[in-house]
Order: sequence, then C-alpha cells, then structure tokens
Amino acid sequence: MANRGEIALRVIRTCRTLGVATVAVYSDADRGALHLGAADEAYRVGGAAAAESYLNIGAIVEAAQRSGADAIHPGYGFLSENPAFAEACAQAGVVFVGPPPAALALCGDKAAARRTVAAAGIPVLAGTDPLDDHAAIAAADRLGFPVLIKAAAGGGGKGIHLVQRPTDLPAALRLARGEARGAFGDDRIYLERWLDHPRHVEVQFVADAHGAIVHLGERECSIQRRHQKLIEEAPSPALSDDLRDAIGAAAVAAARTVGYQNAGTAEFLVSDGAFFFLEINARLQVEHPVTEMVCGCDLVALQLALAAGDALPFGQEGVRLRGHAIECRISAEDIDQQFLPWTGRIGQVVLPGGPGIRIDGALAPGMEVTRFYDPLLAKVIAWGPTRREAIARLSMALREIIVTGVPTTIPFHRWALAHPAFQSGDYGTRFVEHEWDARPRRHGRLAALAAAVLTHRESRRTPLLPPQGLSAWGRAARGEGVS
Repeated sequence: MANRGEIALRVIRTCRTLGVATVAVYSDADRGALHLGAADEAYRVGGAAAAESYLNIGAIVEAAQRSGADAIHPGYGFLSENPAFAEACAQAGVVFVGPPPAALALCGDKAAARRTVAAAGIPVLAGTDPLDDHAAIAAADRLGFPVLIKAAAGGGGKGIHLVQRPTDLPAALRLARGEARGAFGDDRIYLERWLDHPRHVEVQFVADAHGAIVHLGERECSIQRRHQKLIEEAPSPALSDDLRDAIGAAAVAAARTVGYQNAGTAEFLVSDGAFFFLEINARLQVEHPVTEMVCGCDLVALQLALAAGDALPFGQEGVRLRGHAIECRISAEDIDQQFLPWTGRIGQVVLPGGPGIRIDGALAPGMEVTRFYDPLLAKVIAWGPTRREAIARLSMALREIIVTGVPTTIPFHRWALAHPAFQSGDYGTRFVEHEWDARPRRHGRLAALAAAVLTHRESRRTPLLPPQGLSAWGRAARGEGVS
C-alpha cells in the first residue's frame, strides 16, 4: 500500500476481507500511524517530507521487493497517477493497481486528453492547447473574459486561476505557471472558457483488460472551495434521465478513447442541459464511497481483480443503483480563515453511528496533524433510500461527531446541509463563494460557537429513551434492520 492515512486503511481493510496479506510503508512523521498496525508488515521509506518518502519511487519499489509483494495499490494523490511509477513497478515485476503507463501519461496531460476525447466527438469547453504568455493574451481575447487558466499537468485544483479582466491576465499567468512548476514540475498552461454557474458532475467507470467498460453512475461534486471538493453525493440531483444516460455513455467513450483499464473517473461541467468534458482522474477518488453505497460494490476489490487480469463480472445492464449517498470531508482547516489548513494534536474523538452511516478515516486521540500532508482527517458518508433521508442521517451524524484539538470543517458541513439551496439540490460550483463567503461573518462565528457549545453539552448528557417508544431515528433503524 503506497500511501498513508484513511485511504491506506481503506485499501488494507478490503485486502483483509479478501485474505490478502498487506504491506504498509511509512515516513518518519507516520511512525505511529494507524495504517501501520492494520497491515501485516510495514517498511520505512524515508523522511517526513513527501518527496523523501511517499513520492520516493525507488524506496517504495524496494519495499515491495523486500517484502515479496505481488502488487502495489497507490491510493489517491502521491504516485497514484505517475506513469514513471507504474513503469517502475512493471520493471520490478510488481503489478501496479491502476491503468497502464501510457493511459496514465495521456490522462495526466489535461490538454492532450481534451484533444483526444474531442476528436471522438465528446463535447469539451472552448479552449486552447498549451501556449506561451504572448499567445495566451491573444487567445484570451478570442475566448472572451472571464477566462480560466489551467495547468496542463494539473490536478487537485492547483494552477487554476479565474481571470476577470485583461489587465489581470499577465500576473495570473505568472502565478499559475509558478504553481504548476512547483506542484507538477511542468509549467505548461492552457486556457478554457469560463462557465459562471455550472454543476461539477463526474462519472465512475471500470474497465478490464479485455475491452469491457461500464459506468457506475455519476457523483455530484459542485460544493468546492478553491476547486477542491467538500461534499459529494450520488446520484446528482440535477440530471434528468436522458442527461444521465448521455453523460454516462460519454464517460465510457472517453475511457475507451484513451485506452483505459482499471477504475477511473471522467469529470464534466454541466450547464443549461449540456455537458462538457473536463478530465479523467486515473485513480480511485476520495469520494468513491458514495458510489460504493449506491451500487453495492467494493471498488478496491474490483480494482484488485481487474489488476489481476480478471474480466468485469457484470455488464452495464448488471449495474443496479439504489438510494442516495452523501459524503462530507472532515479536514483540519479553519473555515473562517478561507479553509486554511491547520496543524496540531488531535484531542477527543467521538465518531457517529446509526443506520446508513459509514466512516472512512484514520483518526485517533493524540494523533499529530503535520504540515507535511493533506489535512483530510476522515470522511462521513450517509446512505438513505431517498435524498431527504440521506441528508437527515448525515445531519444526525454531523451532530454526533466530535473532533477536538484542531479546527475542522465539521461546522461548515452542518451549515451546508441545512442550507435551503443544498436541501433543494439547486446549487452550483460557486455555492461556497456565494453563500458561505458572503454570509454575515459575525453571525457565522456566533453560529460556530453555538454549535460547539451545543455539541459539548450534548456530549455530556446521559442518553435517555424518549418517553413513548422509539424516536423517529430509532424507528428508521428498526425498520431498515428488518427490511
């Protein structure tokens, strides 16, 4: 398992259910991490900085060889979409659990992927190939402002900048190139037409080595800050059945066009009944649990089977989606400081439960949140027969969860789920900007304080049964348990 944190535990748990022995790797900062205790073996791969450990291809391949591992699952982030790592695995005789190096390279070049899928007739937004600054100024004039700058080797929202006016373009180009060079070692940028209020919808697909590709439905990922997702749900509340069928077919066609194998995700923008291809994420996504909960499959188990050369065990007609699932990402961030990442030691941890609730995380009291890695602590996912019931279950879970020691995104999620726009499903990618950032700050701080006080008081109460039989929550749990 060439990763850490919640995704390392997630993959290790599936391996254990399959009877597959696991090998963890760790940096100096992760000597006490939970994923080490969950694995059968663990190997140190370097210092605390990711470049010295989880991005160290040589050290990770060596750990695989020393342990006799048959395969490496990369999780997400770090080396998961690195074609050189996939190639190094192949040369070492270790199976890379992911797409072939050529498909990784094509998907990793966002501009090349745009050209490839556009040639297959899949709609893409008007945009350019990678260009220099002089050509970018002329191209932006042709596209019309606002315009979006994107990194050709981009991912995770890095290197993306919205430019409203021509006078802002030169500085934004310098900033985007600097970010792209720092994050990806590649400062190529391209331009794309800006949509003001789209939805961000992505489609999970799986592909075997025998030419079969199916999609597992879509995920709505419009609630984001700085182009990084906060809340995801499946299915999208915005798609008609016709649009759902069309975008699913486009995702399968895009995967076929780039020669994809294993699990991947095609991302789209949806606006006014039309959709536009953005990119393929050639890995397991952070938000994969919502797909698992509506389709009843284990994507990691499927990934392992596909990497072993197995054929897909079902066709498109065999995909049965059921109910609704929503995920909230719990990160160590100060939501009142523009979601500023935070470091510190985790204090108390109380995790929620109940019917339809799933927690994917690596949280433990005393755990250190360091500056070296992503501040994601856990994911709270709720499933319900309907969207309304999924929201109710997730809201209940967010009332129960307690994490102290660092500020977290929990208060934001409580606020977002209660917001009328989210409740109605009528929201877009600028939800955080328009609703959260524009809220009266004084009231927001008071609301966060009130939520903290209420949580503290509720955590000290003695549980009591309602005076007359089970609560609605209890009745729902009882009903689901016997249905």
